[in-house]
Amino acid sequence: MDFAIDITSTILTQMQKPTLAFLIGGMMLAALGSKLEVPEPVYKFIVILLLLKVGIGAGMSVREANFGELAVPALLAAGVGIAIVLIGKVTLARWKGVSQLDGMATAGLFGAVSASTLAAGMAVLDDEGIAYEGFIGALYPFMDVAALVTAIVLARLAAARKATTQVSGGTMTMGGGSGGGGLGDAVEDGLIKGILVDTLRSPAISALLLGLALGLLARPETVYASFYEPLFRGLLSVLMLIMGMEAWSRLSELRGVAHAYLIYGITAPLAHGALGFGAGLIAHELTGFSAGGVVLLSIMAASSSDISGPPTMRAALPDANPSAYVGTSTGLGTPVAILSIPLFMALADYFIGF
Repeated sequence: MDFAIDITSTILTQMQKPTLAFLIGGMMLAALGSKLEVPEPVYKFIVILLLLKVGIGAGMSVREANFGELAVPALLAAGVGIAIVLIGKVTLARWKGVSQLDGMATAGLFGAVSASTLAAGMAVLDDEGIAYEGFIGALYPFMDVAALVTAIVLARLAAARKATTQVSGGTMTMGGGSGGGGLGDAVEDGLIKGILVDTLRSPAISALLLGLALGLLARPETVYASFYEPLFRGLLSVLMLIMGMEAWSRLSELRGVAHAYLIYGITAPLAHGALGFGAGLIAHELTGFSAGGVVLLSIMAASSSDISGPPTMRAALPDANPSAYVGTSTGLGTPVAILSIPLFMALADYFIGF
């Protein structure tokens, strides 16, 4: 009974936070027939500013960290982000009735990181007096960017394959047939290379990577503190309002598969957190990564992005349904991830000890 009350309380708390509250507000406006519109150029400007801010902040965090200590956990974090997306590809994205585009966008958000959930984990460890590495905050961009880019590339690749098959009347073989290599493999290699290049050049990923490079190589602290940081929450709320209005118009698409997103949203954070915990144990064995660090890496893996993910997916995969990926990640995934913090603390204490 107490567990059910905790879940309900956490979900209600998340609904009051700007990310989900403005999304719901936009859905309500659309449901009431409001004619409110945000011009497309304004929307694109907001997305670019948001992603530059996220990238710059991440780059500064990485620059301030000790690279030698950061290297192994960072590589493991990136690997976990990619693995989470691949798991989503063979589970949610293959669920009967689930659009592959929506499934990959959702998996991308679950592979990326919620900064607020990570901050909650840090606060819990601080309250308990449990130590962790100072560079933990610098790990999230490795998991975040790896997951988002992987999800976008796989989603675009699936869409391109589908389009190619339809154009060829369903007769084209993407793999080269029984002969092994040949024309099919050449087409496939060219397709993958083209989509990867196109993804890296896309406005969303370009802005994110540019911000990351500026944070790493320049000294943008002044403009970051005076311009990007003060505007960030307000701009994010406007973006979520836009996505909420769009989500309402496409809510009917999910009626037949809502159970798939419900099951994924509840179970995925625990499975992903376990994957992050395993990566943390490897880092502990290789580098002496602390038990507190293992807990926070688990929480990062369990979390789903509520800041960098939505604008990236909205810009890079405009045909994906925000009702699916934002609703599942923020409405379900985030509460479960927050409630799982004590679980990963107990596991770290059992396997390593605080």
